[in-house]
Amino acid sequence: MDIFELNWKRLDPEAKWGIRAKKYTGVNNIYTFCLGVLFTGIFYILLLPLYWLNKYQMVNMFFHGGPENRSTIPYYTMLLTFWCLAILLVKWQKLKVQRKALAFKLIPETADYVISSMNANEIIVNMGNKVNRVENFIVLWRVQRALSNLKNIGRVSDVSALLSDLASDDSNYIENTYTLPKGLIWAIPVIGFIGTVLGLSQAVGGFGQVIARGADLDALKTALGGVTGGLATAFETTLIALVAALAVQLLMTLEMQKEEDFLDDCAGYCHDNLTSHLKMINIDDEIDEEMNR
Repeated sequence: MDIFELNWKRLDPEAKWGIRAKKYTGVNNIYTFCLGVLFTGIFYILLLPLYWLNKYQMVNMFFHGGPENRSTIPYYTMLLTFWCLAILLVKWQKLKVQRKALAFKLIPETADYVISSMNANEIIVNMGNKVNRVENFIVLWRVQRALSNLKNIGRVSDVSALLSDLASDDSNYIENTYTLPKGLIWAIPVIGFIGTVLGLSQAVGGFGQVIARGADLDALKTALGGVTGGLATAFETTLIALVAALAVQLLMTLEMQKEEDFLDDCAGYCHDNLTSHLKMINIDDEIDEEMNR
């Protein structure tokens, strides 16, 4: 039976598989890349029966070759797309774990309960006994750091300032976890454009060869038809990339909004369970109270 109310090693979607996990909602890039490869493989396995029917243009454009001589660019586009989706999926799971800490009862539920430098260490010890890896829970680690520094703080406003600084650090860390997905979203349409340029160069190059051979009008018409068909095929790679990038961007925006809301909830938790219960007493009062015990 688990002795912890919150066991990060069992809750975290990476740590529970023995994978080196990052704190908070940060993700292991190698792990998410492997998930992206897996999702890409599943996606193409599901499309294969429809591709073999050779009836659906919207399916065929995800595969290379064929009479249109499609490039392999869609494979790379979908790989980057599913890698980004894997990152967002793992971050979503990690956010659910972080939200569980908001239900942790830090102090007795009484309005007159007072937190001071006298009982701060007791609260920290109690937290350590009930939570595994406190430092990996945003809100609890923020509270623990504030309590650890309580003896060096003279006013409640100083505690609020410290919590504000910690909240700013956490916000910066969360924002940095989106650096890779933002880069992938930028790269997805770029790869699509590369595929289009390659298709254009092949189509125009073939038409140029026909002209160089001095073909008659009928041959030129046939070659021109091939060029227009090649252009349509070339633009398919851009279509795939733009749709994929749009979908991932929308999902990432929703995930970022959820994490911002969570950070606001963390600030509320710190106020309700720490700041509003603080009482600062001077050192002499502490010594007298300790001697009377």
